[in-house]
Parts: sequence; structure tokens; C-alpha cells
Amino acid sequence: MTAEKIFTLQQLLVLARKQRAGGKQIVFANGAFDLLHAGHVRYLEAARREGDWLAVGVNSDDSVRRAKGRGRPIVPQAERIEIVAALACVDAAVLFEEDSPASLLAKLQPDVHAKGTDYTAESVPEREVVKRYGGRTAIVGDPKDHATTDLIETIKLSAVSSHLSQRKTKRKAKG
Repeated sequence: MTAEKIFTLQQLLVLARKQRAGGKQIVFANGAFDLLHAGHVRYLEAARREGDWLAVGVNSDDSVRRAKGRGRPIVPQAERIEIVAALACVDAAVLFEEDSPASLLAKLQPDVHAKGTDYTAESVPEREVVKRYGGRTAIVGDPKDHATTDLIETIKLSAVSSHLSQRKTKRKAKG
């Protein structure tokens, strides 16, 4: 079932036209979704509440690397899009290569472009694209208390702490 929710851009455009023709309001959200966490889920669930049908753009590995630097993403694009598509609130998922979803938004023209609370309606980079075709931008989700970068740091600190603890235990055992 998850694979049935992953589309190419052309497939997504056809499907969105059908949804719109059926009277549904299209919502679009996007992100890297590297190491999916509660903040991601809350963002996508809130985005879904803005309309009837949620399409999610997932940044490609190359675009994540350009935005986040070497060592990112942690999870490859094929797995990230599969995980996003598996969420009940997501109706369709598409991978995109660009650094910004502006081109995708211009083609899809969703009724609502949902962005997380790390933005304001005025600071969303794609707001002019959305405004041009008559859509609206919605700021959704919980406060930005979760971040993949923070999660990665926590994992690293945990690994270092565990390693130091093991060394200490070995030294004690040697006497």
C-alpha cells in the first residue's frame, strides 16, 4: 500500500487534477524527513487538516546534502519517502531534486502550501509563488522543539558516553 502512494511528478500532477476535479482541496507540505520524529508527524498531520488531500514533497539526497552538509541525509531518499508515504495522513509523496519546492508548487498549484512553525507567513521562501496562482500559505505543526540535527547530536553524545562507560568498566575489571 505504501508504494501506491509514491509518485513521479507527472503522476502526481495527474492525480492532483483528479482530486481537484472531485472537489477536494489539495495541500502540499515538504521537507527532508531525515530520521522521522514527532515534530515531523505533527507537522504532516496538521498540514492534512488544512484540506482534503495531502501531497508531500521529499527532498532528494543531493538536495539534503546541499542544505545540511556532508554526512546528511542519514536515511537514503528511497527509505525516507517510503516512511513518509506510510503515514496515514499522507495521500501522496513525491521526490524532488531542487533545493526549493517552488517549481513543484508552481506546477502542482495546491490550494494550501503548509510550512512548519520555524517560518512565519511572511518568511516562507515560496510565498510569492503560492500567492501568484491564488493559493494560501499555512503555518502548521507544533513549536519547533524537535530537530533531526538535535537528534543526531543526542545519538552521538550517547555513543560517546557509552564508549567511555565501557572503557571505565574495563579498567575497573583489570584492577
